[in-house]
This record gives sequence, C-alpha cells and structure tokens, in this order.
Amino acid sequence: MKFLLIQAGDRGKREKLLTLATSPPLGLLYLGAILEKDGHEVEVLDYHMEDVSKEKLKNAMNSSDAVGMTIYTFDKNAAIKISKTIREIDSDIPFLIGGPHCIFQQKQSLVEFPQADVCVTGEGEHVILDLAKYLQGKKKLSDIHGVFYQDNGSIKTGKPIQIIEDLNEVPFPARHLVEKYEYGDLPFGYHMKKMTAVLTSRGCPFDCRFCSRYDSMIPGFKFRQRSAENVLAELEEIGKKYKSINIVDENFLVDKKRAHKIFDELNKMGMDFEIGIHGARVDAAERELYKKMKKAGVKYLYFGLESGNQDVLDFYKKKTKLSQIKNAINLSKEMNFITIGNFIMGAPIETKEHLERTIKFARSLPLDIAGFGPLIYIRGSELWDWAVESKKITKDVTLIFAGSDNGLGKLTRQEIFDYINLGYKQFYFRPSYLLSQIYRGISRNDLSLLMHGLRFLFMLKGRIA
Repeated sequence: MKFLLIQAGDRGKREKLLTLATSPPLGLLYLGAILEKDGHEVEVLDYHMEDVSKEKLKNAMNSSDAVGMTIYTFDKNAAIKISKTIREIDSDIPFLIGGPHCIFQQKQSLVEFPQADVCVTGEGEHVILDLAKYLQGKKKLSDIHGVFYQDNGSIKTGKPIQIIEDLNEVPFPARHLVEKYEYGDLPFGYHMKKMTAVLTSRGCPFDCRFCSRYDSMIPGFKFRQRSAENVLAELEEIGKKYKSINIVDENFLVDKKRAHKIFDELNKMGMDFEIGIHGARVDAAERELYKKMKKAGVKYLYFGLESGNQDVLDFYKKKTKLSQIKNAINLSKEMNFITIGNFIMGAPIETKEHLERTIKFARSLPLDIAGFGPLIYIRGSELWDWAVESKKITKDVTLIFAGSDNGLGKLTRQEIFDYINLGYKQFYFRPSYLLSQIYRGISRNDLSLLMHGLRFLFMLKGRIA
C-alpha cells in the first residue's frame, strides 16, 4: 500500500508570525519508517513548508491508497480546510487523523473532522501497522488500540490505548521523506543550516500548571527516555547527511547522567555539527556539563523562563528559582551559547507590577533573544481544568487567552498584550543590547544571528509602532 502523510498547517500564516520556526514532522517520519519497514510506500506533504495546491494534493492522492494527517490545535482551522479539500478530491479514500489535537479531543475530533474515518488518540507507532491491516481487510477497527472510528453515522471506539514502554524499539525517523524541504528556522529568526530534529524522550517529569500534558488524557502515559547508546546511534547516522541538529525534547538535560554520557561520547566521536537544544531548564545548568556541550557543538539553548517573579513561578509549579535563572543565563553567556528566554504574561495572580518586574528582569539578563507571550489556557493543562471547574469556560473551549474579560486574570486581554509589546520594545530597542549583539557576533565569528536579528527588529517595529 501507499500512504500519503500530511502535516497540517498554513505556511502563509506562519510566515507572518515573529516566532516562526520550522522543524521536520518527526511524528510522521516515525510512522513512515515503520510503514516502509513493513513494505509500504510513503509520501509526506508538509503544509508548514509549502503552499500545497489542490492539484498537487490531488496528484499525490491519486497515487495513494490512504491519507493520514497529524493535527496540532493551533493549526486546527488549516486542518479543517485541508480535510474538506481531501473529500472534495476523493470521497472514498481512507482518511486517518492523529496528533496532539486528537489526543486531547479524542472522540470529539471526529465531530470536528467528520471527513475523517479514523482518529488515533495515542502514540501511533503501535497502531499504524494495525490500521494498514484493517485497510487490507485483515483486521477489525474494534480490535485496534487507541482509535475512534466512524461506523454508519455513529462514533465507536477500539481497544484501550497502549503505551510504548521501550522507546529504543522505535526505528529512527525516515528523514529521506522530507529531504525536499529545507528546515532550520528557529524562533525569532535564528537559522540552522541543513538541519534535522531529534527527539530522545517523551513526556515530562514536571507538572507546570500552564502546560498541556498527555498524561491528563492517556492513562499510564509517563516520562520515558531512550538510552544514551540509542541516541548516539541516531546522531551518528544523522551526522552523515546533516550539518545541524535541533533536539526538541521537553527536557533533554533533566537526566544529567545520561546527558554527560551522550556528550562524552559525542566528543570522542569528533563529529562536526551544530546542535540546538530546544527544551532546556535552568536547574540543569552545570559548568562541567555545559563545557562538554560546547565542545560537542552546542550553539543554541531555548529556556522557558516564564516570569521575573518568584511568586508567579511558584504559582505555575515551575520548581525553579530566580537565582537559578540568573546562573543558567550567565553560564550560557560565558560559554558563548546563543540563548533564548521565553516569558509568559497574564497569570491569574499577576498585576501590572508583576509584568513590569518581568520586563525589568528580562532586560537584566544577558539573553540574545527574549520572547514575550500571553498565558493560554489550553486543554490538558491544570489551569484549563481549573477554568472549567470554576465555570470560567466550558469544556468545548479548547484554548483561550488569559484576561479578566473571561474571569481569567486580573488584567484585561488588551492590557496583557500591551505589556507584551512593551516587553519587546524595552528589551530590544536598547543601544546596550544592540552593541552587545554586535560584539557577540564578532566573538562568535558569526554575524548571521545579528543579520536575522535586524530583520526581526524591523518586523517588530512595524508590529508595536
């Protein structure tokens, strides 16, 4: 059989965002690897990376036996549009959906996407071959784990979701399926050359109140890691084709023993590529580890800092201290890492004074890039549960911005966004910041971030003028 796998999205919309990032759809590439290993053919279309015309989609569907699409809640509207186009082209082709949105919406996903035949609500690697057998008439949907499906106008469920206990058993992603795309844009303008992404763990051992967590929907879902040996084997394979790697774990450095082993071995292997770590926590900052990371080629760290107020960090259950934030960012500067720190604005306990302190705190840190965004109450998070239980929102609201307009904070939504704009303005439009970036670009012998930064500032000025 041939499967057409689609990453839903809207490239035009993403290009307008200041925080544009492009990364391979690892979920689809894992499924692609499993399908190909079983003898099936696979094609991938990434709507984040190209404006797929109806004619191109039609041609791809004409040579396929089934279509699968992964959906993120933020791309829901784009996914609905793509679903309708799929059914306009072919009303009978088997159409499967999955991804984070389906995990959190489960049965409701087939109400939102009536064009789909089957919704996968858990990890797809154990499910995809059973679905292939179903399509070949060799298995019943009712016997497949973790699915909902359409059946003569009603929605039925298969067997309970199964969790992959040993991630080492999962084959490496089939990266060749997206070689036609050039990934590498990270948030706020930094670009990694010939980049691919790596995921070395699933889940998160922490329970921040704002975070949408799979274990809130999937019984038994837990934090799991691949072994250092398994990760190193994949990195060795990647090093033969790619120049840059973005590690996209939620918390790659949480297991310091494993992290030390990975970087020790990377340094012995002597591979020459640039490494970015998207999920870095400040409490994992350690001089000896950071030295090994620098030697191995780590250039970029993305921190979720969240706030410049200890009471807000405590409210979020972040389990970090302001002193740890200062230490991590200062140590990152010492190692000459490119550092991004993200801040959330609009916690229900926050006042204007809180947001002013966060902006002041951000300015005090030697960050290369600071991001400011609104708190979002999203399904699967503890804050969303609280909002539903408090009758601030109803269960059908998948996500909503914080703001006193809906009883979700002390400040109005407009006030929160005004402070977000103020944060960007006060952080970036400082002579001291611009001079520091010129100096750091020269010291790194790399002015690319500065050039991307100037483009970002130009875009930003137009947004907050």
